[in-house]
Amino acid sequence: MNPFSSGTRLRDMIRAIRSCKTAAEERAVVRKECAAIRAAISENDQDYRHRNLAKLMFIHMLGYPTHFGQMECLKLIASSGFPEKRIGYLGLMLLLDERQEVLMLVTNSLKQDLNHSNQYIIGLALCALGNICSAEMARDLAPEVERLLQFRDPNIRKKAALCSIRIIKKVPDLAENFINPAASLLREKHHGVLITGVQLCTDLCKVSSEALEYFREKCTEGLVKTLRDMANSPYSPEYDVAGITDPFLHIRLLKLLRILGHGDADASDCMNDILAQVATKIESNKNAGNAILYECVGTIMSIEDNGGLRVLAINILGRFLSNRDNNIRYVALNMLMRAMAVDAQAVQRHRATVLECVKDSDASIRKKALDLVYLLMLKVLSKAGNFVKDEVWHALIVVISSASDLHGYSVRAMYRAFQTSTEQESLVRVAVWCIGEYGDMLINNVGMLDIEEPITVRESDAVDSVEVAIKHHASDLTTKAMALIALLKLSSRFPSCSERIKDIILQNKQSFVLELQQRSIEFNCILQKHQNIRSALVERMPVLDEATFSGRRAGSLPTSVSTSTGTTRNLPNGIAKPAAAPVADLLDLSSDDAPAPSSSGGDFLQDLLGVDLSPVSAPSTSQPPKAGTDVLLDLLSIGTSPPAQSSSSASDILSSIQDNNAPLANINGLASLSPLSANATSPASPSAVMDLLDGFGPSPQKNEENGPAYPSLVAYESSSLRMTFNFSKQPGNPQTTLIQAIFTNLSPNVYNDFLFQAAVPKFLQLHLDPASSNTLPANGSISQSMKLTNSQHGKKSLVMRIRMAYKKNDKDVLEEGQVNNFPRGM
Repeated sequence: MNPFSSGTRLRDMIRAIRSCKTAAEERAVVRKECAAIRAAISENDQDYRHRNLAKLMFIHMLGYPTHFGQMECLKLIASSGFPEKRIGYLGLMLLLDERQEVLMLVTNSLKQDLNHSNQYIIGLALCALGNICSAEMARDLAPEVERLLQFRDPNIRKKAALCSIRIIKKVPDLAENFINPAASLLREKHHGVLITGVQLCTDLCKVSSEALEYFREKCTEGLVKTLRDMANSPYSPEYDVAGITDPFLHIRLLKLLRILGHGDADASDCMNDILAQVATKIESNKNAGNAILYECVGTIMSIEDNGGLRVLAINILGRFLSNRDNNIRYVALNMLMRAMAVDAQAVQRHRATVLECVKDSDASIRKKALDLVYLLMLKVLSKAGNFVKDEVWHALIVVISSASDLHGYSVRAMYRAFQTSTEQESLVRVAVWCIGEYGDMLINNVGMLDIEEPITVRESDAVDSVEVAIKHHASDLTTKAMALIALLKLSSRFPSCSERIKDIILQNKQSFVLELQQRSIEFNCILQKHQNIRSALVERMPVLDEATFSGRRAGSLPTSVSTSTGTTRNLPNGIAKPAAAPVADLLDLSSDDAPAPSSSGGDFLQDLLGVDLSPVSAPSTSQPPKAGTDVLLDLLSIGTSPPAQSSSSASDILSSIQDNNAPLANINGLASLSPLSANATSPASPSAVMDLLDGFGPSPQKNEENGPAYPSLVAYESSSLRMTFNFSKQPGNPQTTLIQAIFTNLSPNVYNDFLFQAAVPKFLQLHLDPASSNTLPANGSISQSMKLTNSQHGKKSLVMRIRMAYKKNDKDVLEEGQVNNFPRGM
């Protein structure tokens, strides 16, 4: 037989198309087949009409035009035989849609087939009508479909119910005609008819308030009984899925009950018992059970108030969060976000599990979890406001910092919250911190998520928000100090607003509060005299990860049993933090009296969403902490100046991290300014005064009557750089060592933006003076003085971790090392 004649079978055409090696060969075969089909249509070939239409459907699925065969569908539908009608209706559903004008010609054939004596032909007509029904066809054929809802064969009743759903969606005015027939379907024993009847009732409730009231009054008890029978039914192999009888029907019933119970206390009371039974009886070790439990939770959260049921529902979601399946965890997080509007307190009980999801490897889980965290934190901060403990907003900043791919979303969320909650101190602090760190992302809508809408924020708007925080009458010292740092950061990110920012900072120069006065003077000095290093000083914060934060909290306590007398120092941007960070652990420096880290690494995350936080117990000091992390090396890139001492034992507790811009280094590092929680009007400590003096000129002259001389030490040497230490001692003070560091360039290239940084364990205190220059000439040298105080003099030797950063041919170079061969006796 000719492979391109109208009489060839569909399988032969498919075989010919699949044998094509290129797209051009395929198009050639399709063109020849279409030409043969057109010829057969023009000749009115009735014998092979059904075969040609089957070919056209396959060609249509390949993406080629087949409009010339649409009338063939109508001719086959009008024929009397079932095989021809089956192909005709299949082609009708595939080749046409409700927008085709030719579809109006098939209405009469559909009407006849809906009244046909053959139930299989009736089924074909119902399937076609349910798929392509237009509003005009719905009005013409609705009476036939309504009548078929009472047909003797359950398959026809099932298809009629599905077709009715299409009709009421196209013409909602016809919904009242289907209320009584739909209610009768709820008493069906056949599960196929019952599930379609429940779905029809659900859609009727959505489009008709009259139907909603009718089903709520007449059918709620019947639906509850049906669901109870389903939950208590014995094993039925016909409907069993993973040990559960027809989970699909379970889900449809729960969705309908959700609609009926919403806004109606009586209907909600009627279904409370069965919802509690489903929530406790269904097992969650299979997907079928999880699907039912998820819908049950949705129903419980939608009906009228029942506190016990809601706690049960949220506990189910908490179990979902512990599931290893990411899909289950995602829908649980999604449902918890909806539950926040109903019972935020119950959601709070699962905050630890939610926060574990923030660290999940799946990006969608992290985003959903962080969305939920924001809902809980913003709710706590906006409601509790000034009564929230500092640990709450501290930990929120840590979480925001660690979610690098959500920084843009974070700053936009906090900016929106700030616009409506300027009276809530804790919320304002977090918002100001975010604006200072990620202000450029705010104005450029960087990192937009699908759930967000872009907002229009200008550079001046961001500066306005920070200025409001400074000038607001209710803002305390911590908020104002953080706002000043945010302004300094924005001066680098928003050059167009730098003059305005400078004026705002200068307004605090005459402040009676020493903390604000000091920051204003130092920041103004940066803006005027240190333009070359400003961008480096105000870089974004490094990630404040959980391990670092937890370790610092554990190491912040003194070694005594009491934990009530610890001093405090500041996290970046004025965030108060315990004073004794375990620097020895971070620097891999052994220390006999270094406190061990906390046993629970996730304490601060568990405290994140809670207001009533337990105190941290005193850590064990039986053995030094294990080394293995260099988190502080990231912090060293932004260094700090010496902490203010608050007691005689402070030298035992505090460690010092310094760079060659000591008076200005509290911008990003572990801030050296006096704790914001202390009395702000107290006299300045000597170190604070020295910081202020250093900002305006060279450091005071050192005592030239030094103690015994020590040999010079080559502390570090590479192929491009050598660092030499010259030592001297102050008479009568053996604990203090004066060091002059000489940096020698061993290459013919000039090193620009040279920066030396150092870190020491907590039994040492280090003070760095500014370097003689930040440019290291080719084959030349520069010097820098430092003072090192050993509180364990005679017991422990000096040790230091060092870092040198510079630019060589406009490329950043970083060299690091450790000095542990200091002369004995220091």
